[in-house]
Amino acid sequence: MHIHILGICGTFMGGLAVLARNAGHTVTGCDAGVYPPMSTQLEAQGITLIEGWGAEQLDLKPDLFVVGNVVTRGNPLMEEILNRGLPYTSGPQWLGEHVLNGKWVLAVAGTHGKTTTTSMLTWLLEDAGMNPGFLIGGVPLNFGVSARLTDSSFFVIEADEYDTAFFDKRSKFVHYRPRTAVLNNLEFDHADIFADLAAIETQFHHLVRTVPGIGRVVSNGREAALDRVLTRGCWSEVERFGVDGGWQALPAEDGVAIDERFAVYHNGERVGVVDWQVQGEHNRMNAIAAIAAARHIGVPPAQAAKSLSTFRNVKRRMEVRGSVDGVTVYDDFAHHPTAIQTTVAGLRTRIGRGENGKRARILAVLEPRSNTMKLGVMKAQLPASLVDADLVFGYGAPAGKDALGWNLAEALAPMGDKAQAFNDIDTLVKSVVAAARPGDQVLVMSNGGFGGVHQKLLDALSARPTAQARGVA
Repeated sequence: MHIHILGICGTFMGGLAVLARNAGHTVTGCDAGVYPPMSTQLEAQGITLIEGWGAEQLDLKPDLFVVGNVVTRGNPLMEEILNRGLPYTSGPQWLGEHVLNGKWVLAVAGTHGKTTTTSMLTWLLEDAGMNPGFLIGGVPLNFGVSARLTDSSFFVIEADEYDTAFFDKRSKFVHYRPRTAVLNNLEFDHADIFADLAAIETQFHHLVRTVPGIGRVVSNGREAALDRVLTRGCWSEVERFGVDGGWQALPAEDGVAIDERFAVYHNGERVGVVDWQVQGEHNRMNAIAAIAAARHIGVPPAQAAKSLSTFRNVKRRMEVRGSVDGVTVYDDFAHHPTAIQTTVAGLRTRIGRGENGKRARILAVLEPRSNTMKLGVMKAQLPASLVDADLVFGYGAPAGKDALGWNLAEALAPMGDKAQAFNDIDTLVKSVVAAARPGDQVLVMSNGGFGGVHQKLLDALSARPTAQARGVA
């Protein structure tokens, strides 16, 4: 079958394209922005990419058009598909019918931590010799690709609550029909498609309704919103994590930092110990959720805990992009205030105090470009989310699709001189470089490319005189 994918460079649709190609289909695709890293990954798979939405793409004569949720009515290619009555379907529906059908699906849902937890769970199955297929909204460093099709009975998928397509407003995850479902957490997000938290809870309950009676729901026991979802009806076994009587991450020994080594408990019994390099309470919660889910298909908790010692995290999750003159530049995908707060707090835990007992500084560089942030729904939460940073440099695009509908400087004003707002990336870079000194950690947070700011920062740091030449201690 020849399928042509509209919106192929998104993380989900790009992963779907790889799976379709692995399955032996001829795959082509188009998008408004064909650029690395997804374009590179797709071209390496022999997938032809077309820039834009020209109706002349119909001349490819594919058997089926697979439509991503970036496509709207008025899109010239989609309009011609509709006018001619050509066959089309959504990405999640195609995936459910052609890849997931007949598999034991392990799906990870939640507002935060989906990509990391899905990557952890996939690695636990891989290290146990189960050779799982997977589709992840990022690139796990243990695998180097975001998607893989295998002959295994198991398939791990990041289960997004965003809508399926312009013609199917249900969340993507209702198409996956998991036997093991992880519910990581639940907050208000995606203000462009959901009116309130209750609307998202309804979609999560739709997911719970698809889990079979022989299945299992692994749910965050600290989340009132998830408790409300399950109270509406659940027909599967439920295991909770993060609370007494469920799965817990607790100190392994007295005097040993829990960020470096923690014990896994299930129903009050110690079942494993994790030694790893991943910091933060949120990641410990992700870890015990993954261990619980892996146990459902037969991976012993002690083995799973040991496997996490070789888990290498995900690209764009506190990823070091480079270090110049003692200044380290990180890249992170955080964009929701809760994710920003946990990311900054995680880095603070990692770096602790600097040399000579001085507190190591965090310079947070932030682009609030998600649809929710652009609408300004959570702008008031930004100052509190950045409290662990020493300096904050915010960027609000002045025009175009990433432009903010609100004043970033006003939103950051409660932080006083600690925060600055910019609408020009080069000016932002100059300000960061002027402020940076040896030992500083520059944490860049955005769910987009951020105009290549990471490399611009590294280049500008390399171009300035060294600390010794500047007389900086």
